[in-house]
Amino acid sequence: MRISMKTFITFFFITSFTLFATASETEFRLGVDYKLVENPLPVKKDGIVEVTETFWYGCGACYNFDGPLNSWASRQSDDVSFSKMPVTWGAVHQLHASLFYTIEALKLDSNAHSAVFVSMHKEGNFLSSPKAVKDFLKGFGIAPELAEKYLDSFTVKQKVSRAKKHAKQLKVSATPVMIVDGKYMIEPRGSYEKILQVVDYVIELQKPNS
Repeated sequence: MRISMKTFITFFFITSFTLFATASETEFRLGVDYKLVENPLPVKKDGIVEVTETFWYGCGACYNFDGPLNSWASRQSDDVSFSKMPVTWGAVHQLHASLFYTIEALKLDSNAHSAVFVSMHKEGNFLSSPKAVKDFLKGFGIAPELAEKYLDSFTVKQKVSRAKKHAKQLKVSATPVMIVDGKYMIEPRGSYEKILQVVDYVIELQKPNS
């Protein structure tokens, strides 16, 4: 029986698509590419999947991941909410977490976060003291006394405390780590592109339960 070229091409594309779809479905595996959190955070059940990056300004991988991650975040639909959560392991981490939440509280441009990364990883200014942090914020027109007021505010301290509590519950031991709905964890393995592909996969997995 002779098969026309048109029939052959149609069959080829259908077969190829089926194989691709099957490969995509099995590409990412629980326990290998992502894992369940032992003690998950509550899911709000509001139809929105919450994605959180746990990070540290002093982390070189977080610095390199920041650009691709921000680009990814800008493409998300309304049923995905993205946020960052700084780690609070030690004193310097807590200082940098306070800086992160102070930048948010002051409603500074998002470029301020990028400027922190640049200051540390390009300019060699590690912002390792409150004075260094206040001097950094002066570059954004924030007077030292105002910066100190925000850094020591109840709101900022409360957010640092909450981040510390959540990181402990989630058992975050590395950065950057992606958390989906407080339930799934994607650790820093492979390329940044792959990490975000796994995040996309887990988001779709979680959507019916958000």
